[in-house]
Amino acid sequence: MLLKHLPWKYVLRRTAKAYGVLDPVNWLASMRRFAQPSEVAEPLDLLRAGVAFHARGLINTRAIQHNLDWIWPYWVERQFNPLDCSFIPRAFSLSHVNHTHRNWTAVGLPDTAVYPIVDPRGLTTPLYDGWSVDAWIVTDRAGPLLPSRTPDAVQRSVFSHGWQVETRIRREGALLSSRVHLEGTNVHPRLVMRYHAFSKLNAQLVVSVRPYNPEGIQFIYRLVRTGSRRLCVNDETTLVFDPAPDAMHFSTYAQGDVYHHISASAGNAQAQCPVGMATGAAVFPLTGRTGRGVSVRVDLTTERRRQDNHSGRPPETWPHALADATRLVVPDPRIRYLFNCSLRTLLLLSAGRTVPGPYTYRRFWYRDAVMMHNAMLTLNLVDRCRRHLDTFFEQQQRDGYFASQRGEWDANGQVLWLFHRFHQVAPELFLPRWVHPLVLGAAWIRNKLTDTDGSAHAGLLPAGFSAEHFGPNDYYYWDDFWSIAGLDAAARLAETYLPSGAGAEIFLTARRLEAATFRSIAGINPDRSRGGIPASAYRRMDAGAVGALSADYPLQLLPPGHPRITATVAFLLDNCFVRGGFFQDMIHSGINAYLTLAIAQTLLRNRDPRYRQLVQTVADLASGTGQWPEAVHPATGGGCMGDGHHGWAAAEWVLMIRNMFLREEEQTLVVGPGLLAPWLKDGNTLFLGPTRTAFGPVNIRLTPDKSGCDIHLECRWNGKQPRVLVRIPGFQQTEMSSGRLRVHRSPATR
Repeated sequence: MLLKHLPWKYVLRRTAKAYGVLDPVNWLASMRRFAQPSEVAEPLDLLRAGVAFHARGLINTRAIQHNLDWIWPYWVERQFNPLDCSFIPRAFSLSHVNHTHRNWTAVGLPDTAVYPIVDPRGLTTPLYDGWSVDAWIVTDRAGPLLPSRTPDAVQRSVFSHGWQVETRIRREGALLSSRVHLEGTNVHPRLVMRYHAFSKLNAQLVVSVRPYNPEGIQFIYRLVRTGSRRLCVNDETTLVFDPAPDAMHFSTYAQGDVYHHISASAGNAQAQCPVGMATGAAVFPLTGRTGRGVSVRVDLTTERRRQDNHSGRPPETWPHALADATRLVVPDPRIRYLFNCSLRTLLLLSAGRTVPGPYTYRRFWYRDAVMMHNAMLTLNLVDRCRRHLDTFFEQQQRDGYFASQRGEWDANGQVLWLFHRFHQVAPELFLPRWVHPLVLGAAWIRNKLTDTDGSAHAGLLPAGFSAEHFGPNDYYYWDDFWSIAGLDAAARLAETYLPSGAGAEIFLTARRLEAATFRSIAGINPDRSRGGIPASAYRRMDAGAVGALSADYPLQLLPPGHPRITATVAFLLDNCFVRGGFFQDMIHSGINAYLTLAIAQTLLRNRDPRYRQLVQTVADLASGTGQWPEAVHPATGGGCMGDGHHGWAAAEWVLMIRNMFLREEEQTLVVGPGLLAPWLKDGNTLFLGPTRTAFGPVNIRLTPDKSGCDIHLECRWNGKQPRVLVRIPGFQQTEMSSGRLRVHRSPATR
């Protein structure tokens, strides 16, 4: 308590004046004038993450640009190349960070929260935020084959051994490929890197330990060869080679990259570098035309103990984890591949606490977890969802606040909405003991609402940073829409599980907030709103308005085609799209896959065919391994923001494909509203299932022919059968009263 009364501002100002630098108190005050007054000015968790991120960037600044003769990771080789479209001038950049190719793919097991990552050229980082392993082909008579300096590579996810990432790099007369996966158990996981190299010329396959990863420098102070096949890094992690290398070479920062010493005779069996830039190389001769295979294994048991926050339940294998999951059959292999990759991403990133990414975003946020679990519910992963929902209360505070980080006011509404969604799709698995803390969460929303003082934000949630990518602190409608939906969800659960009338007050709070929200929207000057819904009452229409679409998708607070939503979408399409995708100007400054798909969902709900192009754009933005970074650089096509393997993006992809087959609208199940014409050609078979809906689990099979389409629904309704509408584009629209129906093509499409 004494600390609160110390004159910190005075001390900071005096110190700044003494050193001749800007007054930090005035500087922060000036920054905050761009935002609405808020009880939490800056999100502390993000400030911590930002400090760590730019601390790495400062180290990059000192290490990289003065040593460009080293072999650096792919993003550095491109971003520091003045002739590359990825080039970023460095004169006024205080820290050098990866802004152009934030792409990587995690490998793992479905119940092991250990996430080694592989970059677009096969650079593998075994440990969280650790050093990496790279492979090269080096010859005396031709230039080396260095993946990070190679313009083209073929990379894909392979679903043998659970999940492997394969990278193939070819040059005339040479081929280098790698496959990376995790094996073993959730107690004793092992990373396996298998390399195969071929060269027409006599050459060497080099497997090198590198003091960096896709974010930048990660220190290696000590490398020691222990026996013929082992290399120990920093006295804690050992690489095991099979077969044993013919030689190992080591180098320190003072000696330069080990790449320049491979041709020398083997020297010491270790390297100790006070700078933390030790490099090592295991060398395997290549002769003849058969090529050579090398395996490298890394025991990650210690990493699992350090990182895994799982409960110790029995491990699941990939086949077991996928046994009950939704299966998709469509004639487009790319769509099917991305669906299967996204399904595995959701399983992978929910091995421990649900996290939106394996690296940069390896932390729990309610917002991302809600989006991802909503997708997992539709994928029939209900047991996994229930297990995770039971942990959601661990971060609920005594006043009912579901706190990922202070200052974001959307979490409570999202959590309440998700629990009700779970109750809808899997009522038999819902735990009644969840209801009381959910009602407490609803009370927090009620107590958090601002006074009805006649201002533009009267009766709304306070100003905050909300989903962070909408801009400075403000009274965001995103928070209010989620809170309205959450209050309605809590009221329904209270009425179901608590004494009669328990949900009445919660329901009235929802109506008051709903009235205040739409009164605020109606009061915005038309010159500012353009008929749509800005991010807040104090903002003009800009990219942040994408948050207002939550009232349509996924919350359905407004009917399809509502004029405000239609005007908002029109503004975004006209002003905020780049290369066919939604470009989020605020913070992300890139094309955002999951927000593009959210707009596509609104178009689909409104029966606007433009959703098709948005789906295609997002498919084109995916990496070869079937993943999306949080935001995509419009020029390089690489990631420019956030994690390179993003769970929210995977969630929106599977939800988009599922809703193209089956979409829920209040008490109606809509069949086939987004199916694409090429899928519906004569001779194809389409299938999706089992998928969970609010009405029960459903399998849908469609068999089109020249004149029509046979529809078969396998359903197990939770109660009374809902209204089932057939809305397949290009076919006659009708209702289904049973599980089978034949519909004819519309005359214009025959």
